[in-house]
Amino acid sequence: MAVMPMKRISIYALKNRRKQILELIQRRGVVEIDDRKADETVFAKMDTVPAKSRFENNAAALQSALDALDKLEPPEKSLFASLNGRDAIPLSKYQETADGAGELLKIASRINTLWKKCADNRAEILRLQTQIRALEPWMKLDISMRTISTPTTSVFTGSFPVEYTEETLRAKIAEGAPDVDGVVVEILSASPQQTCAFLMCHISQGLKLETYLRSIGFMYPAEPSKVPPAERVDILNGRIAALQKEIDKNEAEIRTHKNRREDLLYTIDYFTMRTEKYDVLGRLWQSPHVFLITGYIPAENAEALKTELTTTQEAYVELCDPSDADDVPVKLKNNKFAAPVEGVLESYSMPGKHEIDPSGIMAVFYYFLFGMMLSDAGYGLVMVLGCGIILHKFKNMEEGLRKTLTMFLYCGISTIFWGILFGSFFGDAITVIAKTFFNTDIVIPPLWFTPVDEPMRLLLFSFLVGIIHLFAGLGAQFYQLAKQGKWLDAIYDVVFWYLLVGGAIIYLLSMQMFADMVALSFTLPASVGTAGIIAAGIGAVGIVLTSGRSSKSIGKRFLKGLYGLYGVSSYLSDILSYSRLLALGLATGVIASVFNQMGAMPGNNPLGVIIFIFAFVVGHTLNIGINVLGAYVHTNRLQFVEFFGKFFEGGGRKFAPFTTKTKYFKITEEK
Repeated sequence: MAVMPMKRISIYALKNRRKQILELIQRRGVVEIDDRKADETVFAKMDTVPAKSRFENNAAALQSALDALDKLEPPEKSLFASLNGRDAIPLSKYQETADGAGELLKIASRINTLWKKCADNRAEILRLQTQIRALEPWMKLDISMRTISTPTTSVFTGSFPVEYTEETLRAKIAEGAPDVDGVVVEILSASPQQTCAFLMCHISQGLKLETYLRSIGFMYPAEPSKVPPAERVDILNGRIAALQKEIDKNEAEIRTHKNRREDLLYTIDYFTMRTEKYDVLGRLWQSPHVFLITGYIPAENAEALKTELTTTQEAYVELCDPSDADDVPVKLKNNKFAAPVEGVLESYSMPGKHEIDPSGIMAVFYYFLFGMMLSDAGYGLVMVLGCGIILHKFKNMEEGLRKTLTMFLYCGISTIFWGILFGSFFGDAITVIAKTFFNTDIVIPPLWFTPVDEPMRLLLFSFLVGIIHLFAGLGAQFYQLAKQGKWLDAIYDVVFWYLLVGGAIIYLLSMQMFADMVALSFTLPASVGTAGIIAAGIGAVGIVLTSGRSSKSIGKRFLKGLYGLYGVSSYLSDILSYSRLLALGLATGVIASVFNQMGAMPGNNPLGVIIFIFAFVVGHTLNIGINVLGAYVHTNRLQFVEFFGKFFEGGGRKFAPFTTKTKYFKITEEK
């Protein structure tokens, strides 16, 4: 477990070497460039915002074109395509892409123009279809909806908010407007929410009829058609057909570029790299003839890069140790056992100044606790086989995903170990299958004990694991303080707590009452208990006297010491938190057994076999999914809250080198 030592690097070179040096540093990916201030009487920064914006816009235009092409001609991808990682391309391909970028931008612009026309046409089709739906209730009308009169008649085309038949509407008009006679009523369409109607009367009675109709909710159409509705619908359908024809034509032209998909991918990455380069370029200090790059580099890469820059680029390179005031980034380096949990650590925080990388010790407990929570050999075997096959088959997957799968592989191995200790293989599947379908008693005995039969035993073991875990965290704090030469702080903040908590535990183990309460089969000798209570007393006194040592006032120091001693309650709650090891371990086995019993209920017959297989596959799939997630979440919690709470504050900044942050391909150099 290690936080890699960093060096400060300063690179001075002639301005005509700027492009080559930046691209070399970008390909090596080992320098984090910072914005350290330089002498502004000599150096200045150039404005690269316009160029950077241009490259970003180019990349966005290419991505939009690619998205349009993918929607029309989806690329063939396997179910596990996301595991393949990025393909490697040689550096020479990068230069070829640069030469062809202009042509690809023209193609992308054409695709985007055609796609926008297609989108506009689809929107117009939706608008026209909405108009057609609005005209559907009026299709029986064979005149213009805007007709309001003839030389001798008044015409009313509109709707009512309730349902009418011709008879009921005539009756309502006769009752409400008895002085209006000779009204012609035709119902065009009717529904519980709306009645569309055509009405006509003599022109001399038009005003009276309109007044009454409005009083019962009559409304004219919001957008009346100039021509009969059926004719208008035919016109709209013709326009829709023309728009769809144009869409088909444009989409066909877009499809002709499907053989340029890979070129689009190359060029997107090309402009992404250029954007990153110009972002850095705008942060460099430059004079008319030279430029300066400053930043951080891992010590193990420093000399090699210095030699390369000096010999191939004629640059002058300075290396030095960072000062205490520097905001040094953090890069972790661990072995294959600990590296997989680095992602879990990073999700919490990177180590701060003077803190150790806890990945190594964290990995031991992480795999241990995860396996204990899942604790089924069958589930562990599924995890090991699944992760192992994927890791073996997909050699080129991204490093972050590879670490995560490796972590679950190790967790699966631990799960198999605990499943063997507890005698659980898909719950009691073997016993149930043997009894139900073969009328045979086969029992896989646990190598240690069965948690369901002895839950108190597992609970006590969980507390023991918790105590060891917490004490390991205190040990890490002791190491950090000792490494800084703070030996007294190590005694005050660690040793006294060891004495208090450890002594109290030893004293409890010497009490017969406590042993009876938790069903212990032993008690420590009284002399050992006495030694424990003495050690606890020494620890308590030490904590009271030293917890408030930062205060000058004796009274404040004493009160802070008492408050510090109150922190012993947090140890009690922390230890109790490890009861989740019991809870999740029991839940996995019990739920698995329930699914087995449910599947076996139909008995030994063809239908029973089918039902058992279905219940087994579905039930255990759900169980492993839920409990793997539960084990992951609660293992993280025990690390972040209980374990890290004893020594780890974090706050470090992750090392972010200037590198090729491409989306689709990895750049490799020809040898």
